[in-house]
Amino acid sequence: MAQNWNDLNGNFHPASAADFLPREQLRDLQSQRLVELVKLAYKVPLHKSRMDEMGVKPSDIKSIDDISKLPFTQKSDLRDTYPYGLFAVDSSEIVRLHASSGTTGKPIVVGYTEEDMRVWHESVMRCLLMYGIRRGDFMQVCYGYGLFTGGMGLHGGSEMLGCTVIPASGGNTERQLMIMRDFGTTAIACTPSYFIHMIEESQKYGVDMKKLPLRFGVFGAEPWSEQMRMFMQKNTNIKAFDIYGLSEIAGPGVGGECCEQNGLHIFEDNFYPEIVDPDTGEVLPDGEEGELVITTLAKRAMPILRYRTHDITSIIPVPCKCGRTMRRIRRIGRRSDDMFIIRGVNVFPSQIEVALMRVEECTPNYRIILEREKDLDTVTVEVEVQSQCYSDSVAALDTLRKKIQASIFNIVNIRIDVRIVQPNKLPRSDGKAKRVIDNRKI
Repeated sequence: MAQNWNDLNGNFHPASAADFLPREQLRDLQSQRLVELVKLAYKVPLHKSRMDEMGVKPSDIKSIDDISKLPFTQKSDLRDTYPYGLFAVDSSEIVRLHASSGTTGKPIVVGYTEEDMRVWHESVMRCLLMYGIRRGDFMQVCYGYGLFTGGMGLHGGSEMLGCTVIPASGGNTERQLMIMRDFGTTAIACTPSYFIHMIEESQKYGVDMKKLPLRFGVFGAEPWSEQMRMFMQKNTNIKAFDIYGLSEIAGPGVGGECCEQNGLHIFEDNFYPEIVDPDTGEVLPDGEEGELVITTLAKRAMPILRYRTHDITSIIPVPCKCGRTMRRIRRIGRRSDDMFIIRGVNVFPSQIEVALMRVEECTPNYRIILEREKDLDTVTVEVEVQSQCYSDSVAALDTLRKKIQASIFNIVNIRIDVRIVQPNKLPRSDGKAKRVIDNRKI
């Protein structure tokens, strides 16, 4: 039966065989991989010291049931051990490095062995197979290429599947639309907000999205709503699918939606999910909302134990109609920390503060306004400047605004709107300042 469930055309693909494993077989595989993972992770000084503090030895981990005995890992651990402090293998085994942004501008570095790359790309391929994408489809990858995992991750998984990959990268919307039309793109991978921008720009450039052969959209790297999905599907001929991943874990491909579009299947043979109480760390039962925690069961270069993603979700407690035995999580719309995602880039308020404080005219009084306009997330930084620097001259204020904007860009690598306000105009607080005003409805 898995053959019919797996492929809309009735064809079986061996890469997805694990998706339909009986739960007992899957549990045995998870247990086997966890035991080996912990032995490897114990070679990493940070994991070893944490386990020793808890009185846990690798020999104490005998099955997946023992995972709660292990310590958590936080994003700050990756920053504090920059660049290679969490690697468990010799550098000669590392075939790829990627990185994501940190809170001070210093990147979070992750490494992959050759086997890690195979697991990662196969996980992306399993997502594509769930969506209905097949060998021979033309995949236009519009995620950025480089240290960010999005572009290279979707590229590798699509190539492994046998798609014709168009490595368009990000930006230059007119050219993207031309490629889409002239090259016969059937599948596209990008952030959902960028695809909506493409839809809006298509009219300007005379491209009828409904007349294109485009049938699949692979969207991730930022939260997006069902309303955005409906808008995209209404204005094109695509079926829009969510893909989930984190650079710290592997990149895109940790999980994704199936044809039911009702929750994201986590490939828990490679990435074991838990839901914990964000405050206590207590493991919660399936169905209860909490913070998603992931353990990399099949990564050698940089094994991660119980990584706290700060993504708030729950595990859906009932089997999926598609027949896959891999559990699903509900789509993620918020986080337990103060990070926000704009155009696929992780941004922390502390990064904004660092950037502002590098501009001598700025004061420490600022706030970050998040809004949603036409299903696109926007961010504006309001900042007070020194009284002697505030001017009635529009030109002078515009020059200063551009200076502040450039400082922010140098740290977060995206352009953010800046609004200079008069001294003493922003609200003050007797307690902790509320830096982020989130007016979005996700």
